[in-house]
Amino acid sequence: MALIDFFTRKPAAPAPPAEAPEPEAWPEIGETWKPEGLPVAERYYNQAHAVVLVARTSQDPYGTAYYLVACLGCHFLSTRTKYHSSYIRYALGQAAEAANAHASTCRALPRELPPRPDEDTARNLLRSWVTAMARRNLLHPDIDLDLAEFDSGRLELQRTNEWIQTELEALAADRSDLLVVRRDDRTGTVRFRARPLPR
Repeated sequence: MALIDFFTRKPAAPAPPAEAPEPEAWPEIGETWKPEGLPVAERYYNQAHAVVLVARTSQDPYGTAYYLVACLGCHFLSTRTKYHSSYIRYALGQAAEAANAHASTCRALPRELPPRPDEDTARNLLRSWVTAMARRNLLHPDIDLDLAEFDSGRLELQRTNEWIQTELEALAADRSDLLVVRRDDRTGTVRFRARPLPR
């Protein structure tokens, strides 16, 4: 071994390659969100990339499906469209037009998705809506309460029609002064009749 070998530096062993950092997941803004009880039919993006949902709320005994439109950027929510002098529930085509029209003008940034409430919270929420309807006398004794009355709260509730119907039946059993259940002999569907509470 020559004397020069003692003074020659050997190249350091190469460092092991650093692992690439895990890519951070983009927060869920509704592209794949499937809230319970609201099958999403279509999604649109607003001008700031927030999702505008078109989701099915129910289907009548004759097979007609109804939809709502909800923006996950701002708080826009629509369940009906004006038809002549009255308001009718959205069919898919009407809901898609409303969602597209809203998405083309809305500039709201995506916000957090509404959390799904636990059973007790959802039950109390539903009962408070029925009580508020009766107290405001929005429903008269001769007018049936349809599940469509709860469409505007479906994103907050995130429950199926079957769950809502079961809870309304339980409420009617507990509070017959507030709600009455009857079955439609022609279609077999369960109907509810809200009784106005005294002011």
